[in-house]
Amino acid sequence: MAGTTDGLVELDVLTVAHGGVSVARLEGRVVFVSDTLPGERVLARVTDDSKSSFWRAETVEVLEPSPHRRPHVWAAAALERAPEDRAGGAEFGHIDLAHQRALKTDVLTDALKRQGRIDRVVEVAALPGDEESDGLRWRTRLTLHTDGRGALGPYAARSHRVIDVDAHPLARPAIEAAALAEARAGSSARSEDGELSFAETADGDVLISSGRHDDPILERVGDRLFRVARTGFWQVHRGAPAALTAAVQEAVDADRFDPAAANLDLYGGVGLLAAALGDRFGRSTRVTSVESDAVATGFAQENLADWVGASAVTARVDRYLDRVERSASSAERRRLAGATVVLDPPRSGAGKAVVGSLTRLGVAQVVYVACDPVAFARDVALFGEAGYTLGRAQAFDLFPHTHHLETVGTFTRAD
Repeated sequence: MAGTTDGLVELDVLTVAHGGVSVARLEGRVVFVSDTLPGERVLARVTDDSKSSFWRAETVEVLEPSPHRRPHVWAAAALERAPEDRAGGAEFGHIDLAHQRALKTDVLTDALKRQGRIDRVVEVAALPGDEESDGLRWRTRLTLHTDGRGALGPYAARSHRVIDVDAHPLARPAIEAAALAEARAGSSARSEDGELSFAETADGDVLISSGRHDDPILERVGDRLFRVARTGFWQVHRGAPAALTAAVQEAVDADRFDPAAANLDLYGGVGLLAAALGDRFGRSTRVTSVESDAVATGFAQENLADWVGASAVTARVDRYLDRVERSASSAERRRLAGATVVLDPPRSGAGKAVVGSLTRLGVAQVVYVACDPVAFARDVALFGEAGYTLGRAQAFDLFPHTHHLETVGTFTRAD
């Protein structure tokens, strides 16, 4: 049912969509609407009607709330603020934590069916401690922005306009304190590129950076320390590196693993997941980590020094695999055919070139770590077309109160 009141539209919200929005219909047209959830009836303002196939809208008022609605965990992102002033980065913060995971499960299930062409339900699981903390205080990294007013804060949702906030409830307490202190001090002058980055180190210190900083900091995963660039990539959730290490170790089919094969860690960063292989299968494990960022590769070489068969290469993954395909000897191809590949691509996924190379090389198994369910599902279809099937799969809520999730799946070729 839909109607209009004072230029606004009433919408019955039907289902969840990828991207942190929900789906309603208005006179047969799809409307993607923010700040709501399935089962609600809302008053919304259309913000984009430029496309004939779908519109976008923002919730202004909830007329019939879902039983899963809760007060927003971040007042700066709540309905009480005008839509243009709501902070971005916590688009599920108005939903019960358990129901957030149910909605993410729905998104992943739908993507696997539509894009991946398989029927599979993979439940999204919470990380240890998140239920007890209500999904708060997990961010060990935070980036804030500056503007011409001298303000320091997050962007408003779906914009690049800096807004003022008085809390950062998803951030670790020390990061929140540092960020608010910088905002009060009017420290936008410290920013070289319009941003200030805050990082909590393994010993609890908070480092504040403007621009790129390649000097190392230490991160701890279990008993192991990793060197990573101060502003380099590292998993943001305090428990994510350990969770993904365990998930990758569990995802590898030991019967298919050959420590002497040409095992690969693609998009390897500083070697976190290559180290997961080495810790499970021993010091002689042969694994090459491939990463396009030279600084990260340098740290990976140091972080993987415990394994005599480990190495790190600076290269774009698609180009590296293309070169291997064109130049590998018959002996190297045999070692690749026995390989286990850990694949942790960016949000856009691995894509045709990378999946094509891996399947043509006939690697034994691929453990795929995915940060986007739709991109992952597209690659599921590509692997399937090449004769690889998705076996074990797990999904994790590494980003509570946002729409993001992480999936770890194992692909094996038909024997």
